[in-house]
Amino acid sequence: MNLARTAKQNRSKNPTPDQPETLSDKKWFQGAFEWLLKKDMFRDLKFHGNTSWSPTQLTLLAVLWVWSPAKSVTGAFKDAASQSKKLIGTAALSTFQGLAYALQTWTPRFMYELQVNLHELIAEFGGAIYRRGRWVPLATDGSRTTTARTKSNEKAFCAKNYGKGKTAKYRKKKSKGMRRRKNQKNKPQPQAPQMWITLMWHMGLGVPWCWKLGPSDSSERQHVMDLLETAHFAKNTLFVADAGFVGYDFWTSILNKGHHFLVRVGGNVRLLERLGYKIEKKDGIVYCWPVAAMKKHLPPLKLRLVKCVVGKKKMSLLTSVLDPKALTENEIADLYKQRWGIEVEFRCLKQTFERRKLRSHNSERALVEMEWSIFGMTVLELFALREQLQQPGADPFKLSFAQSLAAIRTSLTNLGQRSQDHPPIAMALRGALIDDYERTASKAARYKSTKKTKPSCGHPIVTVASPEQRKLFHVIENQHAA
Repeated sequence: MNLARTAKQNRSKNPTPDQPETLSDKKWFQGAFEWLLKKDMFRDLKFHGNTSWSPTQLTLLAVLWVWSPAKSVTGAFKDAASQSKKLIGTAALSTFQGLAYALQTWTPRFMYELQVNLHELIAEFGGAIYRRGRWVPLATDGSRTTTARTKSNEKAFCAKNYGKGKTAKYRKKKSKGMRRRKNQKNKPQPQAPQMWITLMWHMGLGVPWCWKLGPSDSSERQHVMDLLETAHFAKNTLFVADAGFVGYDFWTSILNKGHHFLVRVGGNVRLLERLGYKIEKKDGIVYCWPVAAMKKHLPPLKLRLVKCVVGKKKMSLLTSVLDPKALTENEIADLYKQRWGIEVEFRCLKQTFERRKLRSHNSERALVEMEWSIFGMTVLELFALREQLQQPGADPFKLSFAQSLAAIRTSLTNLGQRSQDHPPIAMALRGALIDDYERTASKAARYKSTKKTKPSCGHPIVTVASPEQRKLFHVIENQHAA
């Protein structure tokens, strides 16, 4: 039975959104997936005539697969196939090998359409929190996750020259004779293969927007530049990032796409002031114009430097939004403070969702597993937010991913069964909130860490433009004006 057809048959029986707890869990899931997967979203894709499954059926099976708590990929598939049959009367595929091959083939083609659909849903029910003023704020960051130590994963994800850099050789030479002198039996193992994840995270609703995967030595800046070419972004997107996302080429790629950025900058960034007019100093106007860009007669980037206090630290934040009314200093500080939520999202993905180490032994399947894990995590959060935002005064940052995941898994395990011990899924998701009590004791460890405190990135070096630089600037300005 087709997923959309099954959900359509139950639509007329569904009660009003004000009373979702009267729905059975089976009907609730059918309605939720109908809301998530539109009928015509895959209309441009052409399938082989022998294909027995529909795209919505395969998507449903993949989401149920990554939601399963089973420790093995085959055990998770058994759970997903059983749950799919209970929900829509059939499973898209009967074996895990079939699912794996289908996802390896179709994930690159499915994921763009699925992400665009997610963005439409986020805008639809996000309401006033979808934008911050005129901006759609997206936090950007990267992290690594470990994969199984197999030849396939090592070839695909390990850095080719790991341990051969100047810094690594210096550390090894400095500690030679100390590290293993007393423990010769436990010889060091080679670095496990790791996958790099570059994530963009919607700061209004607290859900992933899009992502890109690669080997452990990937450049997160290059990932963002690739996503600017391939992914879907809303008008007036504002990218909020930490001190790693700097550079003339990187910022230019964002501006060329009609978007803006807000980035923390440190001592590794050199800026110019008074390149145009002296009055610009009052508004914090600075220019990014590296020597390489000057030699190529490329125009400088006109930016705004804001120094503010975020938490207890003094920071220098650089933005391409020049008008202080369009993005005030208070908004800048608040947005950068909210950026920390993407770190919590990574913790939920790797710790709560148990994707710190992937289960797949094949590199292509490991990529598929992570792609659908992030998508499944996003779907779960959207389902929970869809229920919670119906309540007056709801705060999306109160959502508890751990409780939402537990509620979804419990409901799918007991699908079709009524139990007094487990509330209906809609009610359980509405109550999946983090605690709101105020802690009086410190959460710091009782024992002093032996790790050295990571130094602050400092502040950018701002110098006054020289007469030669001003002259070249006016020449380039006139060339572009002509």
